[in-house]
Amino acid sequence: MPVLFLSTLSGSCFFIAAAVCSSGIRSVFTTDINSFILIMIKSLIVSASWICVYYAMRELPISLASPIRSSAPLWTAVGGIWLFGELPTFIQGLGMLIVLTGYIMFSFLGGEEGFNWKSRGMIFIIAGTLLGACSALYDKYLLNTLHLDRKMLQIYFSLDLVFILGAAYGIRRLFGAKHPFVWRWSIPATGILLIAADYIYFYALSLPDAPISMVSLVRRCSCVITFALGVRVFHDVNIKRKAVALALLLTGVILLAAGR
Repeated sequence: MPVLFLSTLSGSCFFIAAAVCSSGIRSVFTTDINSFILIMIKSLIVSASWICVYYAMRELPISLASPIRSSAPLWTAVGGIWLFGELPTFIQGLGMLIVLTGYIMFSFLGGEEGFNWKSRGMIFIIAGTLLGACSALYDKYLLNTLHLDRKMLQIYFSLDLVFILGAAYGIRRLFGAKHPFVWRWSIPATGILLIAADYIYFYALSLPDAPISMVSLVRRCSCVITFALGVRVFHDVNIKRKAVALALLLTGVILLAAGR
């Protein structure tokens, strides 16, 4: 929790300072109560997702957690079917089947490493992935249906995250188990990189012809980088079979996007 809170605080301070310098403090913090409430809902969803993912990453190998996280476009597509009545095409249905096959492969591989679907780490990563898919659907609604200003959205989203995660960190310190904390330069660097990635992501979603499935696809392909680092830096095991499962996930996600 201190890592999650401090990285978010660092990224938010960096972004707010940059926004104030470029646009002025009055234009940056101008909004109405309705927009503020809508953004707060998004912040609560994302906070819950990040907390789940951070706790999962503490327990799972990155070569297992990151590919499962990258399957969020599947659940985004399912949400589109459920919420908006978007019936999948044959290619999208095939993509869903392939992604689920990849999930099954990862479940077997996780079982070999002592992680089954009932383990705490796997429950956290699945919950974080589902919440991330909900956030993606909500982002599209805020930016492309309600046409909220993306800079204003990110400013209040960043501030909300600081207060929500700060409160969660405080509760954890009062009632939870204490873990040793060591400050590292990578904590603020993570927050700044994340805020920069979110800025580009919000810009992409604000474009009227940007399909959520394609944006989610490109965003989730980052799992290839983390998977490679898991091999190189963390020396994860079962790499060849995990690579096959990862290829299945990415193939299925590509078919989800291509089948629109």
